[in-house]
Formats: sequence, C-alpha cells, structure tokens
Amino acid sequence: MAAFGVKTAAALKTVLLVALVAASVSAQAQSHRRRERLSPEAEKPAPAVTPDKRDSIVAAPGPDKGKPYWLALAQCGGIYFKLNVLYTNIAVHARVTKPDPTLAGEATKKLNDAIRTSTAFYIAAERFLMNDRGIERIDAVLVYNDQARAAGDRFKAASDEASVVNAAVGAALNAAKSCPVLYQACQAAYPKACSDQLPPTS
Repeated sequence: MAAFGVKTAAALKTVLLVALVAASVSAQAQSHRRRERLSPEAEKPAPAVTPDKRDSIVAAPGPDKGKPYWLALAQCGGIYFKLNVLYTNIAVHARVTKPDPTLAGEATKKLNDAIRTSTAFYIAAERFLMNDRGIERIDAVLVYNDQARAAGDRFKAASDEASVVNAAVGAALNAAKSCPVLYQACQAAYPKACSDQLPPTS
C-alpha cells in the first residue's frame, strides 16, 4: 500500500512538472507571436500632419519655428519618453547585471526627470489641441500619440550593450537640446498651456 502511495505521488509530481513545462512553452510561444504581431505596428511611420488653421504656431526662432505647438511639444515629449526607457535600461543593468550603486542612482534620477519632463510636454500638447481644436483630452492624445512615438523611436538602442545604449542616450539628448527653449517660449506666449516647471536638464 505504501509503495502504491509513493508511486502515485511520483506520478502526480511528473504530471505537474510536464504541465508546468507545457504552460511555460505555450506562454513563450504566445509572447513571441504577440511581439511579431506588434512589431510592424511599432515600426510604422507616423502619419503626415494635416495642417489645421486653428493650431497655434511656434513663432520663436529655432528648429520648431512654423510647426504647430502641439506637434513640437509632442515630439519633445516622445524624445524624453525614450530617454526614460534608455535610462531605465541603464539603471536595471547597474542594479542586476553589473552592480554599480552609483550608476544605478544617477540613472534612476535621470529616468525620473525624463518621465516628468515628457509628461509636461505631453500635457502641454494636449492643452493646445483641446483649446485650439475644441476636442476632448482622449482625442488630443490620439492626435499626438503617433508623432510623439515616431520622434522617440528614432533613438532606439539596437542592443542592450552599454556603448550602444549610451550612444542612443547621447543622440536623444542632442535632439532634445532645443526642447527646454521651446517650452520657455511657450511659457512666455501661452502660460496656461505650458504651466509646468521642467526639471533641470542633466
């Protein structure tokens, strides 16, 4: 009788182990298929911006002059959002892969600043679209989302190697150089739309 109980317990353990392995393989396959389905969407270019006479236009000198404010702000938001992703990558590697508490702390501060900055730009873009075009917030997000994503996606890191990620960070920071000046011009011309304080650039 005791031998029968031991065999049953061993058989039950084997069945559970097989079920766990099958579930794990199935989950990995589903995840892979999902990434394949999402990949073309993530890579599609942003649609061309249709001019709208109602949009407030950037008059300040610089690379954004002549663009609708919402577009310039959304593009800056997308770049800062991508910086948040890149700094997160650095922070994770500095905590897990190659522990470096100093680097992890610096990257964490930078990723938090980047997400706060990105949020300020997104909120301002929403305010312009809501005010200029008289649309709801959710519709404003739908208008600027593809433009913001495309602006950030220009700075993808091709791998998790530190040198590759750091090069992507450098390129994104270079592209974002004009963004604080744009936001200051917006604060001067449209203080209600650009009412947030940006974190200091680092």
